[in-house]
Order: sequence, then structure tokens, then C-alpha cells
Amino acid sequence: MPMTPEQHGKLAAFVDAHHAGQVAFLREIVRVPSDTPPGDNAPAAAKAAELLERLGHTVERHPVPEAFLRDYGMKSVVNLIVRHRFGTGGPTIALNAHGDVVPPGEGWTKPPYEGVVENGRMVARGVAVSKSDIASYTYALEALKAMARDGVRLNGTVELHFTYDEEFGGLAGPGWLLEHGLTKPDFAITASFSYAIVTAHNGCLQVEVTVHGKATHGAIPKTGHDALRAANAILTAVYAEADRLEAVKSTVAGIDSPTFIVGTVAGGINTNVVPDRIVLRMDRRMIPEEDPAAVEARVREVIEGAVRAHAGIRVEIRRLLLARALKPLPGHEKLVAVLQRHGERVFGEPIPAVGVPLYADARLYGERGIPIVMYGAGPRTILEANAKRADENLLLEDLRRATQVVASAVADLLSA
Repeated sequence: MPMTPEQHGKLAAFVDAHHAGQVAFLREIVRVPSDTPPGDNAPAAAKAAELLERLGHTVERHPVPEAFLRDYGMKSVVNLIVRHRFGTGGPTIALNAHGDVVPPGEGWTKPPYEGVVENGRMVARGVAVSKSDIASYTYALEALKAMARDGVRLNGTVELHFTYDEEFGGLAGPGWLLEHGLTKPDFAITASFSYAIVTAHNGCLQVEVTVHGKATHGAIPKTGHDALRAANAILTAVYAEADRLEAVKSTVAGIDSPTFIVGTVAGGINTNVVPDRIVLRMDRRMIPEEDPAAVEARVREVIEGAVRAHAGIRVEIRRLLLARALKPLPGHEKLVAVLQRHGERVFGEPIPAVGVPLYADARLYGERGIPIVMYGAGPRTILEANAKRADENLLLEDLRRATQVVASAVADLLSA
């Protein structure tokens, strides 16, 4: 039987009564740095596991081997799984949030790893993206456990997946758990935004292009092969391609066009030497309609074609990342329906279901055929929350209300 309005009211009352404890829980989470890079994130996982065990959970710790991480570019990752069984039968629903963050950078007016609360907001690196949802998902599960103790019949399993490599792409986080058969949920909800339900996101191809030439004295440049001049031709071709992509439009609401940028340029020997080597790093965002293999082939064609007329120049193209787009899968509409229903009830306004132009490790669940959406307590908008900028912050009222929404949505799925 579906949950009654009275029962949903009791879920909300539990969340309200435990909000102060949830805020304290979140403050302890954000006080452990988990900057990625360098990605030495086992201490952050240890703190989360400790806090979960204080709440009475059995916490599975799944360390990723050093050999994998060494090649991957990180130092330590321990992924956490909590499994709580309700009744018999029913679906398994995974709630995933990542505990790694980008380094804080400069410009903070509050300590980035203190969790200062001021004017109803907590300020800390990662508090919005996405340590907030470690707290929202944990306390949504606590509310469900309380309902079950009160005799409400729920059937199914809730799994908490707390992972620590989203900033590197997710292969050592959800990717590792799924690849090694450590979990196989029927549905998944991952960290996102407190108002919109994200049903799709862009993919991303990142490549490193090394342009090899031949150094020579700046007084006799014709006796060398200028890697920078060749790199300049590549830049011109890349930006022409970027302009062309503006005419390509996605049919997914919230997603516009593919993009193509050069993020870093490095190289050269000295001011008076013709450069023998230039390294470019590029980011090509893919809309859900695009084929990643075709996109990568086109990127290589653009780069290689730009230098064909440059004698003595050789280019190496190395793929750094291929993150496929998240596309809606059959079954995701059940997640959208319950989240929209309770989101509108709790927040008092319609909750849109949209795509976003960024990419996330949610795609890894989708690649395994698991219906998934992104929803949580994080920023209403990235700019409002200063996500990945100085003074990142979270409106604590959104944490409270999003926790109510997630608890009620999962309750409906377990009582259907």
C-alpha cells in the first residue's frame, strides 16, 4: 500500500526533530579535507564510516588497490556501502554521493574546512557538491528506519554508496563498485540539486595533445621546426570547430550544444629558442545524442589535419577521459514521479526534470542499465552556492527539506 499523507508527515517530523544532529553530522564530514587532486581520500571515508557506525549501521569498506590508483592519478580511495533491508522482496535503491572535492583555492572569507554556520548557511569546501548529500541520504535512511520501527510496512533494500573520486571521473568510485559486482541496484539516486531533478547530462572527452618539433636558436628559426607555430594551427582549428558546434542542438531540456575548449597550454625551452614541444589539454563536451566514438574520431581529425602542412611536426593524442552522457532509461520515470510529487509538496513549487551540460559519475549507473536520476540537497544553482569557488555554501533549510523529499520518495518506492 502507498504511504499515507499522515505517514509522510511523520517522516517529515522525524527529519525536523533530527535536523540539528544532521547539521552536526555534515559539519564533521566537511571538516576532513578530501582535495582531489591529490586525491588522498581514505581519511574522509574513515570519518564518514565512523559517523555511520555511531548511528548503528554496518559499514562495508571497499579500498581501491594502490596499483589502480597509481595509474589513475590518485593516492587513496575507500568506498563505503551501507545496506539496510526492509521486509521481504521489493527493489534495491542506491543513494550515491561523493565525498571528494576540488581544492579550495583562494578568496575565502571563512575557513574552507571549518563548517561555519552563518545566516542559515554552512560555508565549507564540498558542502554543496556533494557532501551535503552524504548527510541528506543518511538521514533519509534514518527516517525510514524510524517508520519501520513504528510498524509501517516497507519492502526492499536501501543502499548508501559514498564514494571518493567523482572529480577524477568516478571509475574508482561507483565504477569500481559496479565493475566488481559489489552492488547491483534496481534504481539509483545520486547527488545533485535541490530543485531540479536531473535525468540526463552531457558526456565529456578530454585529450592531451603533444606537439613535437625541433628546437633551434632563435636567431636561425628556419633550421628548426616550431612546435608552437604548429600548436597555433591546432588552436585555430579547434576554435573553428567549437564555433561550428554551436549550431548543433540537443533535444534534451537544459542541454544546449556541444562545446570544445583548450584548457591548458605548456611548453617551450627559453625565450630565445624555437619550441620543440608544446602540450595542449582539451575538453570536448558531448550532448546525449552524440556517439562518443564518432566524436573522438572527429577530434583527432581536426587536430591531425591542422598540422599536415607543417614539415617536421609530429603530434601525439592521448585520451585522458571518456565520460559518456547520461541518458534517461526505462524506469527512471518512477523516480521522477515520486520526487516531483514530494518535491512540490515540500518546497511548494513545481520541480522540473531537466538535463545539465556538466557530467557526473551518475552516468556509470546508467551505463549498467540502472534507471537513475540526480536529486539532492546541493545547490539550487552552481553560482548561488559558489560551488567549486571560494565560500562554497549550503542553505541548511534546503538540506532539511531535500531530506524529507528523498525519504518520502524512497518510502513510496518501497511501499508500492
